[in-house]
Amino acid sequence: MARKTSLRDFQEYLATRLSQAAKGKGAASWLGVEAGGEAWLVDLSDGGEIVQASQMTPVPLTRPWFVGIANIRGNLYAVSDFSTFCGGPTIAHNANARLLLIGSRYGTNAALLVSRMLGLKKPEDFSPETPDTVMPPWGQQRFADTHGKIWRKLSVRELLADQDFMNIGV
Repeated sequence: MARKTSLRDFQEYLATRLSQAAKGKGAASWLGVEAGGEAWLVDLSDGGEIVQASQMTPVPLTRPWFVGIANIRGNLYAVSDFSTFCGGPTIAHNANARLLLIGSRYGTNAALLVSRMLGLKKPEDFSPETPDTVMPPWGQQRFADTHGKIWRKLSVRELLADQDFMNIGV
């Protein structure tokens, strides 16, 4: 039987791993997230933190995928519904939804609203697939896991450089 871990223990473990990855220590790892039914991989060094999808303040005259502004421990983050941004369904604001804080490493307070967390993943458990050239450069990389499931790899740097992502006004 699988060992049960409390959410608090998991979050502390994940925070430690994120901190180590940001400092370049430890083995390379990816964070798995789901957004609108699609599985995504994010380098731990690019993912700042994961927090419960808290109260967000809507911003008028913005694109449909821009959820609003969230105050996370006194810092304001621009929150985007990652599924809607990618052309998928809107993410339900339920107990599983999380904010993946990205961009701190690149000087941007951005957060992606994702459907749920899928845990830490080892790169060696994945094999490269043919890139999806229909997607923008930030989402072209694809990998298959040991069960044959296809995962997309998010390039946070390229997403933050994407003019469509950064232009939230209608």
